[in-house]
Amino acid sequence: MKNKTVLITGGTTGIGLATAQHLQAEGARVLVTGRNPETLAAARTTLGANAVVISSDSGSLAAAQGLGAAVQKHVAKLDAVFLNAGIGQFGPIEAMTPKHFDDMFNVNVRGPYFQLQSLLPILANPSSVVFNASVVAELGFATATIYAATKAAVVSFGRTLAVELAPRGIRLNTVSPGPITTPIYAKLGFPADAQKGFEDSMAAQALLKRFGTADEVAKLVRFLLSEDSSYIIGENIIIDGGVRLT
Repeated sequence: MKNKTVLITGGTTGIGLATAQHLQAEGARVLVTGRNPETLAAARTTLGANAVVISSDSGSLAAAQGLGAAVQKHVAKLDAVFLNAGIGQFGPIEAMTPKHFDDMFNVNVRGPYFQLQSLLPILANPSSVVFNASVVAELGFATATIYAATKAAVVSFGRTLAVELAPRGIRLNTVSPGPITTPIYAKLGFPADAQKGFEDSMAAQALLKRFGTADEVAKLVRFLLSEDSSYIIGENIIIDGGVRLT
């Protein structure tokens, strides 16, 4: 990844930040986006002066459509993009509201679609794009009806856009993590004991009997963004510790 220029949406925490750090260590110039002022500031400190940290809300259509222009203020082209930003809200169908539906579809589906559209003019030929989905797109996971639907849409994007964009030299793949230790679980609003119970039950479903780490996913994403994966296209690669097999 030396001398490559890479954009990571949702790159100020979790999997996105871990990926940025891996790419920086290999000599890439990294741009990350986020929407929380505190994590934006923290990312600037963590990634240092060589990184570009952009305030951009994936849930805003205007921001998604304007991402290409925002990036062009800093770089002329991109060699790779990790469309990682996403949110999760969980509960039984009786508890889900139109706001839950709109929030998740806006951030997880509409956001990356129009972000990618806006970035097409500055994507190099060749270049690599990776979507972040979730293993729940493959499973019947209670309380994740809307979230799972958004991630199934992302997996579909990964297949269809791989076909559409291949003639432009854009190689597109998807990763689908299982239970990974990231800040998303702290945002679910569970009481501490309930959150621990949720995390323990999720870990128990994995064959490896633990959560994965953001670093483990970042290594997979780095592979897919690099020329090491030059003959892989249109794939959805699951990284879940064996959850889907139980």
